[in-house]
Amino acid sequence: MAIHIVTAEQGHLRQLQRDEAELLFLGRRTTAADGTPVILIDLPAGPIRDRFYLLLTGKNPQQTRAYWSRQVFTGRARPPLEAHSIEQAIEWLLQTPGTVAYLPASNGDARLRVLMRLQ
Repeated sequence: MAIHIVTAEQGHLRQLQRDEAELLFLGRRTTAADGTPVILIDLPAGPIRDRFYLLLTGKNPQQTRAYWSRQVFTGRARPPLEAHSIEQAIEWLLQTPGTVAYLPASNGDARLRVLMRLQ
């Protein structure tokens, strides 16, 4: 299953490099390369989220949960906002400037810009 990292079509981001996306989704950065704040959206726990983190970071679901538990406990970072569904993630992307999420490639939407493709 291919996964795309996306933002709203009218958003400021044009693309993401793999290392930049990894830093953002692991909470090590909160801004894009140009310094613009980025709000991240996670999908609900499940196979799409698990596949995304495995493809982007190489971490399996248990490693991802442990990583975020440490980050939150130590106060170093906060995890992405969690949408209840793909539809809610898309709604947030369209309504809130600077939001970035990941979606299955099959959920293409002309209102969204693909920043990066993960195979």
